[in-house]
Amino acid sequence: MDTNTPLAQTDPVISDEEFSRFCEFFYRKTGILFDTQKKYFAERRITDRMHKLGCATFRNYFAAVRFEASGEEMQHLVNQMTVNETYFFREDYQLKALVDGILPDLAARRNNGKPIRIWSVPCSSGEEPYSLAIYILENWADADRHDIEILASDIDSAILAAAAAGVYGERSLQRLSPDLIRRYFTKQRDRSYRISNDIRDSIDFSRGNVVDPQFMRQFRAVDVIFCRNMLIYFDDQSRRETIEAMYDCMSPGGYICLGHSESMSRISSLFRPRKYADSIVYQKPFE
Repeated sequence: MDTNTPLAQTDPVISDEEFSRFCEFFYRKTGILFDTQKKYFAERRITDRMHKLGCATFRNYFAAVRFEASGEEMQHLVNQMTVNETYFFREDYQLKALVDGILPDLAARRNNGKPIRIWSVPCSSGEEPYSLAIYILENWADADRHDIEILASDIDSAILAAAAAGVYGERSLQRLSPDLIRRYFTKQRDRSYRISNDIRDSIDFSRGNVVDPQFMRQFRAVDVIFCRNMLIYFDDQSRRETIEAMYDCMSPGGYICLGHSESMSRISSLFRPRKYADSIVYQKPFE
C-alpha cells in the first residue's frame, strides 16, 4: 500500500459524508452496520489503522482499502471493528438445553450413522466452541455413542488465530469450576491456561463471512447452529438474508440458538420456536 504522504500530528478528521460512505462500503462487505451513534467507536479504529500505515487523510486510506488487491488491509480493519467479548459457559442455560433436549432429539432420529454437526458462529476467541465440547462431554451421557463434529467460524482472522491457540486468562475461565479447569486446562508460567490438545484438536476452525454466499455454501447438513449476539450488529435485511442462508445450511429438524436479546420472530418465519427448560430455541421444520 502506498503511504508516502506524511501523517499529521493530530488525528485526521473524517467528515460525516466520508463516514457515511465508509459505513455503506463496510456494510456491503460484512453485513455490519454502523450508524452515526457509533461514529466515535468506528472513527477511533479507522484512525488507528491510518496511523499504523502513515496515511494523512481518510480519503487516501479509504481508496487504498477499496482497491488493495490482496484485501489485507480490509481484513485488518475488520479485525479492529469487531467486538470479541466472551467467556466460557456464557448463557449456559442454552448449553443445558443442548444436552437435555436438542441432542437427545437429534440422536433419537439419527439412524444413518452420520455425525451430529454443531456450528458456532461467530466463535470469537474460541470460548463458545470449546464450551460446547466440554459441556457435552460432562453432561450428556450418550456423548461417547455418537460422532459429534463441532465447527467454528469468525470473520476476524486475528481472533480466530487466538481461538485455535486455545490460551486464556482467568477472566475467561471465571464460570468454570476448579475441577473442570484441572481436567481440561494446563496452567502456563504466565498464569494463563491452555486448553487440552484433545479438546483443541476436536474443533474445526475456519475464517469467513456469513454474508458471503460462497463461504456459506461450505456448510451443509448442520444440525445445530449457535449464532449468539451477532445479528444485533446487522440491519433487518442482513439479518433476514443471514438467517435464510443458515436455513439452507441446516438439516431438516435442525436447531438454531440465538442470543438472549435476539428473537427469530422479528427476523424470519422460517423456523418454529421450541422451549427447553429456560431456553427458547428455533427449529427448522421437517420437509
